[in-house]
Amino acid sequence: MGIEFVEVSAERVVARMPVAGNTQPYGLLHGGASAVLAETLGSTGAAVHAGADRIAVGIEINATHHRSATSGFVTGVATQLHGGRSIATYEIEITDEQGRRVCTSRLTCMLRDR
Repeated sequence: MGIEFVEVSAERVVARMPVAGNTQPYGLLHGGASAVLAETLGSTGAAVHAGADRIAVGIEINATHHRSATSGFVTGVATQLHGGRSIATYEIEITDEQGRRVCTSRLTCMLRDR
């Protein structure tokens, strides 16, 4: 997937991903690739929030695809909406290099003891 992390904390995770190599047959960024980026960012934030003695497992994800991307990189920003003891929820905004929103996603993770 070529995901490169830029910033990681429990409250905010930022990463970018190349469009090249992550396209569907029409040459557009694959919606599944956007979902992978979103889940990677949200799960990372949830794992940091959970701490070293706990794990985060995704239990729900949704994604709305607003526009296509055909080249360059997309950037995802996951922002914590809720960080509790058993659940963490993130909103993930994916934009193209012009700052236009490509996808909006929401991920909820269950936090469990190891």
